[in-house]
Amino acid sequence: MGDVAISVQEKSAFTHIAALALALISFAADAGTQVQLAANLADMSLEELANLQVTSVSRRAERLADAPAALYVITGEDIRRAGVSSLPEALRLAPNLEVARIDARQYAISARGFNNSIGNKLLVLIDGRTIYTPLFSGVFWDAQDTLLDDIDRIEVISGPGATLWGANAVNGVINVITRRASETRGTLAEAGAGNRERGVAARHGFDLQGGAMRIYAKAFERDNTVRANGSSVPDEWHNTQAGFRGDWNDFTLQGDVYRGSIEQAANGDISISGGNLLGRLRRGRLQVQAYYDNTQRDIPGSFAERLNTFDIEAQHSFQATPDQLVTWGGGYRRAYDRVANSAQLAFLPNATTLRWTNVFAQDEIALGSRWRLTLGSKFESNVYTGTEVLPSARLAWKPDAQHLVWTAASRAVRAPSRLDRDLFAPAQPPFVLAGGPDFRSEVAKVFEIGYRAQRTRVSYSVTGFYSQYEHLRSVERSGSAIVLGNKMEGHGQGIEAWGTLQAASHWRLSGGALFLDQHLRFQPGSTDTSVAAAGNDPKHQFNLRSSFDLAGNQHLEVMARYVGELPNPRVPAYTAVDARYAWQVRRELELSLTAQNLFDPRHPEFGAPATRSEIERGLFLRVRWSP
Repeated sequence: MGDVAISVQEKSAFTHIAALALALISFAADAGTQVQLAANLADMSLEELANLQVTSVSRRAERLADAPAALYVITGEDIRRAGVSSLPEALRLAPNLEVARIDARQYAISARGFNNSIGNKLLVLIDGRTIYTPLFSGVFWDAQDTLLDDIDRIEVISGPGATLWGANAVNGVINVITRRASETRGTLAEAGAGNRERGVAARHGFDLQGGAMRIYAKAFERDNTVRANGSSVPDEWHNTQAGFRGDWNDFTLQGDVYRGSIEQAANGDISISGGNLLGRLRRGRLQVQAYYDNTQRDIPGSFAERLNTFDIEAQHSFQATPDQLVTWGGGYRRAYDRVANSAQLAFLPNATTLRWTNVFAQDEIALGSRWRLTLGSKFESNVYTGTEVLPSARLAWKPDAQHLVWTAASRAVRAPSRLDRDLFAPAQPPFVLAGGPDFRSEVAKVFEIGYRAQRTRVSYSVTGFYSQYEHLRSVERSGSAIVLGNKMEGHGQGIEAWGTLQAASHWRLSGGALFLDQHLRFQPGSTDTSVAAAGNDPKHQFNLRSSFDLAGNQHLEVMARYVGELPNPRVPAYTAVDARYAWQVRRELELSLTAQNLFDPRHPEFGAPATRSEIERGLFLRVRWSP
C-alpha cells in the first residue's frame, strides 16, 4: 500500500535494531544457565494474554483473541517493566500509535495519521470518563495523569469506534482502565530522581464497609528542554495530583484533583488545575455512569479557560434470540465553557453552553459456530451540526480457537469544536481570522481487514486499512479576512502489525510496525495551499521490546523504536533505545534504573526547526516500597 521503499537511513536504523536483537539473543544464551523462572513472565503466558478480557471493542467483556478490531493491550505489568513516568510515555508501548514528544509537557499523539499538537481524531477515556476538551476536540496531555501502578491495562484501538463511543473516535480509541480497589490493598510508596525529572508517589488501600478503598497522591517536576543550539527552552513543568477509588459490589466511586505550573517565556507561568468525580452502578447487564469534570487553564498573555462538564450515560444488553446479543444505550453531556480572551486572540462568544445527546444500538449475530456479524449505529447530536449518524458493520470468522479473520466498514465524524466555529483574531474587528460560521463535521469512511493468531509461543496481529476523508478543515479567504472551512479531502491507507514471541520461560520478545501512505488535497475553489496543517506523520515506524528475567530477582527491559522522517515541517528520522534494570532486593523493596535515549544525546520528535525542543538522554533511579 503506497510507497514503502526503505532509505539508506532507514536501513541503518534497521541495522541498529537488528544488532540489538542479536545481542539480546546472545545475552540470553550466555545467561541461560543462570536464569531462574521468574514469576512476572510465567504468571501471564501468551495464552493467558489472549484470554485477557477487553471491553473497548463491543462495550462488553470479551476475550482479546475474539475481538474483531485492531486492538493492542498495554498491561499494567508492561508499564511497570518499562519504567515510564507518565501516561503519554506509557502509550509509546503501543505499536499502533504515533507518539511524539514536543517539549517538557506537550505531546502529539494519534493513530493512522493527522498527528499534531492539537490532534482531534482520537478519543481518550480514563475509567469511562472522556478526557476531551471542546475547545479543539482533543486532549491536553499535561492535565491527564493517574498513578501508573494502579493501571490494570490500556486498550488501544486503531480505527474508528464512533458507533459505540461517538464523534471524535475517528482514527482510534484509547481506554485507560485502572484496577479495582480490592486489588490494591496495602501501602505503596516510591520516589525517583534523575537528570531530567524527579517524582514521588504514595498509595494506601484498605477495606471499607463491605468494599475496598484506595487513596493516592503524587508529585513530579520535569526540567526544561533544549533547542538544537543548546539553548534552554522555558518549559519547566511541576505537577501534583491526588485521588481515590472505592468499589462496593456493583458500585464504583472515584475522583481526582490536580494542580500544575509550566514555565513560559513571558507573562508568567501557565497554571493548570482541575478535578473530577465519577460514579458507576452495575446491575446485571445494566450499567449507569455519571461524572463531573472541572478543568482550569490560565496562559498569561494568551487566554484562560474554565470548563465544567457533566455527563451521564446508560447501557444495557440482552439476548434477543439464542444467536443474538443486543447492546443499546444513550447519554447526555453538558459543558459550560468560559474563556478569558486576550487582545490578540478571542473565542466569541467568550462563554457558551454545549450539549451532546446520543443513542446507540449494536446487534451481534452468531452465524453458526464460526461466523459473527455485528451491526450497529449511533445517533449523536451536537449544537453545531445537529444529528450525526455513525454506522458500522463487522464480520468475524474464527476457523478454530487460535485464529481470527475479521473485516469492518465504518463511518465516523469529527464534530466541530469551538476552535472551528468561535476563534477570532484579533479580539475586536476588523478581524484577520473570523471564525468558521459554516464549519461542518469532518467525515471518515473506513474499511479494514485483519488477522490475529495465537499459538503456544507466538501471537501476532496484522491489519490493513483504507480511509476516505471528506470535509477536512481548511483555511479559506472571505473578503479581507480568513475563515475556517471544509475544503480538504483525501485518503489514507496502510498496514499495522505486531507480535509477541515467548523465546524462553524467562524471555519475551515483542515488536510492531506501522506503514502509512496518506494523500490529501484541496477541493476546486479552495484558497488554502498547505495540507501540512492537517498533521505531520512518518511513513514508517517500528519497535522491538525485550523483557528478560535474570537470576536473583533481577529484570532487564530494553525497547528500541525507529520513527521515520516527518515531512512538513521536516523532522529527521531517529532511532531511540530505552532500557530499565530492576532488582527486587526483598519482597517489599525494588530498586530500578531507567535510561531513555540510551545511545543518543538528544533528538527532535516534532515541530519546526527554529523553535522545536530536542529530547535529551535521561536517567532515572527509582525506589519502590510495598510492604
